[in-house]
Amino acid sequence: MANHKSSLKRIRQTETRRLRNRYYNKTARNAVRNLRKMTNKAEAEAAFVKITAMLDRLASKNTISKNKASNLKSKLARHINKLAA
Repeated sequence: MANHKSSLKRIRQTETRRLRNRYYNKTARNAVRNLRKMTNKAEAEAAFVKITAMLDRLASKNTISKNKASNLKSKLARHINKLAA
């Protein structure tokens, strides 16, 4: 166990951040999964705007990498474009 006050605080902070990142990661994964299941183009486009913002926010906070966010957005956009109008 850590002996320094700063070490104990660091442990508390990392645990809090780990749980927060885990929650946001899971939420984003579920949102992406739900969008991939959608068959209605209008509905999917509305959801895409929100998911894009979520992925950008996660990338800016380094929860996920910028490239991963970019790849996900690209694949989702391609999925939406394939949907029938």
